[in-house]
Amino acid sequence: MKISVFETYVRRKDGGLMHFDIIVRTHTSEDAVRAFGREYLKTKGQEGQQLTERDCLFCHMEEASPEIESHIKSDGYYILELQGCSQ
Repeated sequence: MKISVFETYVRRKDGGLMHFDIIVRTHTSEDAVRAFGREYLKTKGQEGQQLTERDCLFCHMEEASPEIESHIKSDGYYILELQGCSQ
């Protein structure tokens, strides 16, 4: 499966920075990508934090690993947590 990776930065409620990738099927609309990002932020207690096209940018396309492909097939997206997501 071909996937698109969107590099995303969001300011947490405590002022820290979250950095994560939103990974979706290629040709997923950017509005849908940001909706997935907002859904993820809710799971981290960060609902309502700004997530705009400036905060979530297309990075690249690649082939999905079996693990990522499985998540995308079941959830529509996969989040790769990179920095400040566990706090």
